Amino acid sequence: MNAVPPAPAPTTSAPPSPARPPRAAKPQGQWAVDGTEPLNHNEQFKRDDPALNVRARVEEVYAREGFASIDPDDLHGRLRWWGLYTQRKPGIDGGRTAQLEPHELEDEYFMMRVRVDGGALTTEQLRVVAGISTEFARDTADISDRQNIQMHWVRIEDVPEIWRRLEAVGLWTTEACGDCPRVVLGSPVAGVSAEELLDPTPQIEEIQRRYIGDPELANLPRKFKSAITGHPSQDVVHEINDVSFVAVEHPELGLGYDVFVGGGLSTTARLASRLGAFVTPEEVPDVWHGVVQVFRDYGYRRLRNKARLKFLLADWGPEKFRQVLQDEYLHRALPDGPPPPAPVGSSDHVGVHAQKDGRRYIGVAPSVGRVSGQVLRGVADVAEAHGSRRVRLTPHQKLVVLDVPADEAEDVVTELDALGLQARPSLFRRTTMACTGIEYCKLAIVETKATATAAAAELDRRLADVQSTLPSPVRLHVNGCPNSCARIQTADIGLKGQLVPGDDGEQVAGFQVHLGGGLADADRPEAGVGRTVRGLKVTADDLVDYVERVVRRYADDRDGDETFATWAHRADEEALA
Repeated sequence: MNAVPPAPAPTTSAPPSPARPPRAAKPQGQWAVDGTEPLNHNEQFKRDDPALNVRARVEEVYAREGFASIDPDDLHGRLRWWGLYTQRKPGIDGGRTAQLEPHELEDEYFMMRVRVDGGALTTEQLRVVAGISTEFARDTADISDRQNIQMHWVRIEDVPEIWRRLEAVGLWTTEACGDCPRVVLGSPVAGVSAEELLDPTPQIEEIQRRYIGDPELANLPRKFKSAITGHPSQDVVHEINDVSFVAVEHPELGLGYDVFVGGGLSTTARLASRLGAFVTPEEVPDVWHGVVQVFRDYGYRRLRNKARLKFLLADWGPEKFRQVLQDEYLHRALPDGPPPPAPVGSSDHVGVHAQKDGRRYIGVAPSVGRVSGQVLRGVADVAEAHGSRRVRLTPHQKLVVLDVPADEAEDVVTELDALGLQARPSLFRRTTMACTGIEYCKLAIVETKATATAAAAELDRRLADVQSTLPSPVRLHVNGCPNSCARIQTADIGLKGQLVPGDDGEQVAGFQVHLGGGLADADRPEAGVGRTVRGLKVTADDLVDYVERVVRRYADDRDGDETFATWAHRADEEALA
């Protein structure tokens, strides 16, 4: 994929707004309604100095003079537009997360997020990331559920050299974080799957080329998440993105995409709405651009916790949103289109699968996305030894090696397994996800990665007699705080980190329990958000016992092939405790 120019030209102008409707009684910071006057500090610092401009200060000042020289608005704001967040200082317990100021929580090191649109990497790029990890990030690397790679322990002094190495091979950190268009999720098997309807790679590349790093789109109300897939498994979690394009076949117009808008989780979960519009592949970049501009001009900016596109959709509804998109931004009507069919096949792509050219792609499961620079280098070695030069990351914290000769597939499976990457994982190893957690994240309250890894291993051992009898695997997602980076509301069992009463009444690490969520896949024809039971919380130490208990109750009580999600929504509260 094409690299984005590393340093967009500075700009201080606000994007042009459409004709303004009457001003609301209480301004919500909608540029097209209220004007562009900032209503909070976040909006003010973006107005004072556009965030993309901070790159020059990193290269010319901060990398030379060190962490202490970084301006506070750059440190806690603008650096995010270049993929940098300060990480949590070791030794601060979860009880102090909400009590301390950012400068008290943060260490003088950064998490760096490498943007990987469509999850697509060459083995050369993978080697460069691996080298950066081992040389500059203490061998850390996590595969996120946004198809990115995240590293830790990065010093500001090393950032320019890291950028140089990434950009030399067509990678970057541009707008990997911040109030801007984040990574575009794409089907991990785009262009190779024998089952796919459309290859979205040209659309992802065109969005990158035109819009990523564009100053006119770099000041949005909040982050903007996108996804495009042509695979029948609908493998990009389209229901929880700000805009998604899912392949469909129109009875008269042929193959194209259905459009979903306004999904998101965090503390207020909302599944995306269908616009009911059909978009040809060639139109995707323009429609994507139109949706971003609607968000920029009409999104709520006064309160950060109401600034995601999902809140605008909740107020407007999909019909009004489509009308504004067509009338004010596209200047044409979009044809009506059919909804996507029910998903078919595995959306995580774990296992050995046939490509359309007769070769194989092999999907493997790290433990909750945790890898390392050494592991990534090992993946590149294995792939290249068998003639492959392409690797993909998935929205389920998995990794896929493409283009493996059919008669060498089992050798690759064995060699990747030796790296801790399993193509035939046990069920909880395969379906358990976890966010970064208190180890590095300033927002977290509890530890997640090690907790989830240990829980998955123990649950596979304890529930071996039950799992083979279930109609589909039970998915466990573990999150360190309420923000749902691990998608807890859309898991069969989602655990939201918080402090809970222990046996002696003291506050200990634990979780609020969400039950019966899920995104549409071959096992679940409809997406839905999990339910909570009042007072249902579990300590970290009791996590495994609780999950075992509720899964066994489901196994005993389910009606035929009833899914865990369906059972959890109908079960009495006593059965879920």
